[in-house]
Amino acid sequence: MSGERTPAESREVREILRRYRDIWSLQHALALMGWDMETYIPRGGFAERGEARAAIRKMLQGLMTHPEFTGLVDSARPINDFEAGVIRVLKREIEYYRKIPPELLQEEARVTTEAFRVWVRAKERGDFRSFAPHLERVFDIQRRKAELLGYEAHPYDALLDRHEEGLTVRDCEEMFSVVGRLSNLFRRARERTPDEHPLEREEYEEGRMRMLNEHVLSSMGFPWDRARMDVSAHPFTVGLGLDDVRITTWYHGRDFRRSLLAAVHEFGHATYELNVDEAYRYTPVGEGVSDGVHESQSIFWESVVGRSAPFVEVFWDAMAMALPFLRRYGLDEARSYLTMVRPEPIRVEADEVQYVLHVYLRYEIEKGIMEGGISVPELPQVWDDEMERLVGIRPPSDSEGVLQDVHWSQGYVGYFPTYAVGRMLAAQVAAAIGDVEGMVAGRRFDRIMGFLRERIHRWGAVYPPRELIRRALGEDLNPERFLEYLERRYLS
Repeated sequence: MSGERTPAESREVREILRRYRDIWSLQHALALMGWDMETYIPRGGFAERGEARAAIRKMLQGLMTHPEFTGLVDSARPINDFEAGVIRVLKREIEYYRKIPPELLQEEARVTTEAFRVWVRAKERGDFRSFAPHLERVFDIQRRKAELLGYEAHPYDALLDRHEEGLTVRDCEEMFSVVGRLSNLFRRARERTPDEHPLEREEYEEGRMRMLNEHVLSSMGFPWDRARMDVSAHPFTVGLGLDDVRITTWYHGRDFRRSLLAAVHEFGHATYELNVDEAYRYTPVGEGVSDGVHESQSIFWESVVGRSAPFVEVFWDAMAMALPFLRRYGLDEARSYLTMVRPEPIRVEADEVQYVLHVYLRYEIEKGIMEGGISVPELPQVWDDEMERLVGIRPPSDSEGVLQDVHWSQGYVGYFPTYAVGRMLAAQVAAAIGDVEGMVAGRRFDRIMGFLRERIHRWGAVYPPRELIRRALGEDLNPERFLEYLERRYLS
């Protein structure tokens, strides 16, 4: 390990980690390629990028399934929690690479690279028809992968488990059992807020908005020497290592909360990666444990903190300086603007009351496609009908409907339910911390971050997500906590 401190005590695990360094390096390269694809790559570079990604994935699979490496992992006898986590994570990855042929991984890399390129143009034009053939290929690959990976009850389980270890359709059905009550809560909360707010129409200068975002993130503890913020069509975070995390936001020229809350959301993802224990650097557990736990951290900062009344008060002077029109409105109007509840076609812009309804729609569609009950050509109609049923609005175009998310173009089937996991866990995190709003009012972001670092972040992927949740919060995922949080904030 070139002298780095590691919690590995056994000689076998130290040798595994030495060999793993090459695997980590290839993953680092793929992550950097992914970030570049969504930020600065010229449109003409996608074909070559697809070939490069396919080749690197083949190399990665070769290293992960090399008999000497797998022999070491299979025979290892972990003697502490860190070693057990390393072996658990590696066995999951080795099983994946053993079951998925290299030809399929290369095909997936090429298909998703091209699908992403086409999706960008299709979304700009609201043209689902041009994207549909590529989406057919993406879902076909995911169905083939599910069969190769295997499952006990439902083909969708194999894909869910890739994003949230141990998550199944049965778990999702239990989690989404609150959808009916959530829909009712959404209708009641809607009656208490206006259908629109004049602040949505106020235009801002991108440079001033960028300065505000940077000021807010700096105040909350964003380490600019280890992270950066750029612009993309869809805000995201990618962790390249413990000292290199990239986030993006977006700028639309008006409706400033879209940019601000996106930046705060990605701040949550970034700090999770940045706070993993230094001793886990270059190891299989040196990153967040799952997409659901990751999402709980971003949603905690975006919604529990960023939509709170004290947040507006703390940053009011900076907001008014960057956005002079705010002084015509005042604090109360700014708070109202940040906590509006109304039907919204775009998931990432939906308020926290209706958000899980958007996720449920995607879950039902993905499950239906995996079962064979829904076909790709039907998606725009199915999407629009379900949006009207669940949220009470029909998207004005496919760009704001079935084409709005980047995930399917990249092959991320089974990812969306983790957003619901994250939303619900964020409410449980808030309950465990205690007086979050008091800490925000006192600018004690360090106390909030200290709790998250010690209970969740520092452990990386040492423990499976369910065990980590129990250790950190003293209970399993509990949808009731989420409903209680929403009722307290929006109906009390």
